[in-house]
Amino acid sequence: MGFEPEELNTIVLTLVYLGAFGIVAVAAGRIAGAFQNLKLPLITGFLIIGLVSGPELLGLIDSEALTKLNFLNDVALAFIAFAVGSELYLKELRSRIRSITSMTIAQVLVTFALGSLAMFLLSDVIPFFDDMKLAARIAISMLAGTIAIARSPASAIAIINELRARGPFTQTALGVTVVVDFGVIIFFAIIFTLSKSLIAETEFRAIYIIQVLAELALAFGLGFLVWIMLRLILSIKGALVLKKGMVLITGLLVYAFTHITADHSSMYLGMELHIEPLLICIIASFMVTNFSVYRNDFVKIVKELGPYVYVVFFTLTGAMVSLSVVAALWFVTLILFAARIFSLVVAGYTGSAFAGDPPLFRRISWMPYVTQAGVGVGLATIIATEYPGWGGAFATLMISVIVLNQFVGPPLFKWALHLTGEVHVKSDGSFDVERKILIFGLENQSLALASQLRKQNWKVEFVVTDPSEETLGNKEYKIHRYEGADHLALRKFSAETADTMVCLLSDEENYAICETAYEHFGTKHLITRLHDREYYKRFLKIKVMVMDPNTAMVSLLEHFIRAPIATSLLLGMDETQDSIDIELRNHDFHGLTLRDLRLPADVIILSVTRGDHPIISHGYTRLRLGDIVTMVGSNESLDGVRLNLQGY
Repeated sequence: MGFEPEELNTIVLTLVYLGAFGIVAVAAGRIAGAFQNLKLPLITGFLIIGLVSGPELLGLIDSEALTKLNFLNDVALAFIAFAVGSELYLKELRSRIRSITSMTIAQVLVTFALGSLAMFLLSDVIPFFDDMKLAARIAISMLAGTIAIARSPASAIAIINELRARGPFTQTALGVTVVVDFGVIIFFAIIFTLSKSLIAETEFRAIYIIQVLAELALAFGLGFLVWIMLRLILSIKGALVLKKGMVLITGLLVYAFTHITADHSSMYLGMELHIEPLLICIIASFMVTNFSVYRNDFVKIVKELGPYVYVVFFTLTGAMVSLSVVAALWFVTLILFAARIFSLVVAGYTGSAFAGDPPLFRRISWMPYVTQAGVGVGLATIIATEYPGWGGAFATLMISVIVLNQFVGPPLFKWALHLTGEVHVKSDGSFDVERKILIFGLENQSLALASQLRKQNWKVEFVVTDPSEETLGNKEYKIHRYEGADHLALRKFSAETADTMVCLLSDEENYAICETAYEHFGTKHLITRLHDREYYKRFLKIKVMVMDPNTAMVSLLEHFIRAPIATSLLLGMDETQDSIDIELRNHDFHGLTLRDLRLPADVIILSVTRGDHPIISHGYTRLRLGDIVTMVGSNESLDGVRLNLQGY
């Protein structure tokens, strides 16, 4: 069965537009990096490049191309819903659930009410409201209020990762951002259906309420089916590229099914069923994240696909923006932006007060929620597609407000995190040094050790018995004079603050130092190099880790033979990999099983030590405060895991 000439022409034309847009998208991905150098979000760069490439300026993407490439929007919107659902991991939100619940309710209700009111009051000066009756104006205002609720989990996560922020304020901000984006899709599905009768100026009937409930029930049911589909896809062994493609195709199929359902229900039922595809996808993603063993695989796929999908979606969205509407309604954009900020302040203070948060949190609780991105833009494009007349102008106005929020939101969130003291980077962007090590003895081996430790952000200081003036003046390392092993002498260079002491002096001096540290300071790690075996048991009694040069080489060679890969990792022979011990101090993870930890794909748990005794660990082992978890993985991933487990 062949294609008709007209169908073949449409396919060829779509492929041509797809190829041309691919070139623009690749260029956007490259050029948008310049916006990052200006401390602006990448998303803003994509929107601006799309705008410049659109039909009103360079014409690289014309109006017909936008129509033909609409399926790319469907794929991207489904993916954005998957990404939002993957961040809603209930077990990590449990400790701040009261604050998250209060803030979410306040944000949704207050922002919707004030956002809708602002749009309605401005309707007389907005051209696309002309000739519309009161009911239609109320409906469109409610749609605008719904879009005002949307947040940007991706932007929030990027800022938190950039500042290595951890703490109750950070956790609440991220939780509210994700939950609100989940809730706004349900809210939009309800408002969108109810508004249709108002915009069409038909009489409101009780059947519309039944229709909304039926649509929500169908969306939840289909979300369950898509969850099963995703589980089958993720269960495929290996074939990561294939799984990525199938996840995107699944999102496209969800949109295709809802479009077909809308057309056929209108034909056979006399009413159009709008089953919100975003809601279906976010429910499926939520289920995968919380109720399947493929959580980490799914998160990995979402993380790796994200940059490519965002380039396509926001560049295409930028091309849809009408400059004439932006120019004509710039003052409306500013008023809507100001009204939204005001609603966030009111909602933030109200929700934070109900949750019993500290006064500082109440004053700045609005700052994390200014930024908008994927979901807000997605909802605007849905309205533009549904209402080809005024919908395009409405979407442009909403996107203008969202872009303004993208400019202002990230700096405000960063400021709030700094005010709460939950940021773990210095002003120059480097990590705070949290670990101090004292090395007793200056020699080639100790200098080599210090060099390796500094690469891992350790603060290294030396203690030398008979230092020369040249040694004391060393500008690379801080060097102290050894004046005895009693606690007063050691306190002269703040030995009590050291996380670890490495003793490379004589056995007698090493033992005296370790004994003082054990009795007076409770130093976490004491390490010594052994000369005489007679001291071995004495060191063990005060829990000193002993390295015997006479047996160390033989033991190391044995491990290389028995387990060469593991030994290479533990010795740091792969510069991209490392192994660390992390003490669990974050109450949020107390009682959590190992299988419930959301670990990066390149991190593996080697062992768990509890009370100085290693325990046989498995997926159902429950963590306890004070546990030492030994992990191996990439340096970047391990640093993020350490921040999470050590808490704030």
